[in-house]
Amino acid sequence: MSRPGKLSRAPILCYVTDRKGLGSEVDHQREALLKCVAIAAGADVDWIQIREKDLSGKELSSLTRAAVAQTKQISERSGTRTRIVVNDRLDVALSEHTGGVHLGEQSLPVHHVCKWRAAKPDLAARGEFLVGVSCHSALDAASAARDGADYIFFGPVFATPSKAPFGAPQGLERLAKVCSSVSIPVLAIGGITLDNAYDCFAAGAAGIAAIRLFQDAENLASLVSGLRASTR
Repeated sequence: MSRPGKLSRAPILCYVTDRKGLGSEVDHQREALLKCVAIAAGADVDWIQIREKDLSGKELSSLTRAAVAQTKQISERSGTRTRIVVNDRLDVALSEHTGGVHLGEQSLPVHHVCKWRAAKPDLAARGEFLVGVSCHSALDAASAARDGADYIFFGPVFATPSKAPFGAPQGLERLAKVCSSVSIPVLAIGGITLDNAYDCFAAGAAGIAAIRLFQDAENLASLVSGLRASTR
């Protein structure tokens, strides 16, 4: 799998999972989420970030294993190129052979993870394992880029309940500043909709990351095609 800054299509589209948004029945949530993962992989979404922070390591491993197997089958059958990335849990990402890990503010330090990866030439050379970082300021973004991150999530760009703990929306002007200050891809996150996604691309974002935009789409394949066509 290629590094995102070199060969990935533009824009990079990342579906961030939230099984609790799929219903209140615990037994149904896993099944519903894996169905969403299958739909996203079939629609050729670039990355699917498994972000289920309340699960135990065992539960997260089981869910991730199922998502990786499912995505691989769909990719082999239809020629799609979806990559599974795990939020925060490097151990799970490695044990389940995912395409990367996404680090938050409370995760392992970026430079430690990138140093570990550098010692694995087979992974580093082919871009098999991506290291992404959530950033909320231009200073954080610059630091992540220096430490070796492959890409950055910047936000929240717009108001959204899931990102409320991180403060007021950053806005498009700050997004543009971050995009112009680093050489690695920046994905806008937080309140992304079909209408404002184009403003993010115009501000310099290499892509977008979202929960509801992808998880609640009535026709995800059409949405993905439309987003990709907008940057040609």
